[in-house]
Amino acid sequence: MLVDHHRRPLRNLRLSVTDRCNLRCRYCMPEEMYAWLPRPQLLDYEEMVELARVFVGLGVNKIRLTGGEPLLRRDLHRLVAQLRALDGLKDLALTTNAVLLQEQAPALAAAGLQRLTVSLDTLDAGRFEQLTQRDHFAAVIAGLDAADAAGFTGTKLNTVVERGRNEDEIPRLLAFARERGYQARFIEYMDVGGATGWTAQKVVSWQEILSQVRAAFGEVEEVARNDAAPADRYRLADGTVFGVIASTTRPFCATCDRSRVTADGMWFHCLYAQNGTDLRTPLRQEGSEAMRALVEQGWAARQDQGAVERAALDERGPLQAPGRDPGDNPHLEMRTRGG
Repeated sequence: MLVDHHRRPLRNLRLSVTDRCNLRCRYCMPEEMYAWLPRPQLLDYEEMVELARVFVGLGVNKIRLTGGEPLLRRDLHRLVAQLRALDGLKDLALTTNAVLLQEQAPALAAAGLQRLTVSLDTLDAGRFEQLTQRDHFAAVIAGLDAADAAGFTGTKLNTVVERGRNEDEIPRLLAFARERGYQARFIEYMDVGGATGWTAQKVVSWQEILSQVRAAFGEVEEVARNDAAPADRYRLADGTVFGVIASTTRPFCATCDRSRVTADGMWFHCLYAQNGTDLRTPLRQEGSEAMRALVEQGWAARQDQGAVERAALDERGPLQAPGRDPGDNPHLEMRTRGG
């Protein structure tokens, strides 16, 4: 078992397939202009599968496909089918905004995709357009309907809770998830760098989230942990389970077994990391064994505890100054490195 400096195993990989998105959520993509990753530098599906094979061979048993918006990558079901064939991979999931899910859900299910996480921050069509700067709310609901019809179960509904924007919808979103058999997950607004304009005043803490849930549904019971998942889970009196990801006010770095690879092959040990390791060049020039050596060495030396370090800082504003040119380093942006 490959472990890092803090004895954390390498188990989860977030694999971004594109940095592009069809929404413009203000906490992720608030800029007017974007510097996209050059297309010749993007990994093709065969390279992604070879990269995944190396990670699985070193202990990864869960892969999550992310973006940007991963459904913008053409024929994504082909990649899903190839990844599902990897010996040792137990769980293959996808995070999506569901705008394109209606047309792609059947093919993804047929290819073997096991789980979906859908990002949805509001159930109000007008507010959706305000938050995302796009009028695609109906497409998202149609995408959820199609996923249900295609046989996906255990779908998770991710909501980034931001003060003054959508914290009033916590009970409504939880009720929506309960009615449809999804697991709602409420995420504290994180400052992971990039040009997001984060401020501490926008953070709605896990205590506030639970307070709203109790006011609407009664007392909640914490579910005992048996994994390294980012969410603390809670149960309502009727058995409904929901999650809270409190990485801003209650970091879980001590058990983090996740790393992420961007669509152009940069490997980041931590969501908060400022620097990554180029895996594309050795993969293309020297082959997978050279890349494997980099991953082994990199994870063994990993000391990252980004959320803990961020929480210890006194800054109330963002790590990156608002208005910075995102072209300076697109790898710092959430849309590039994936969630």
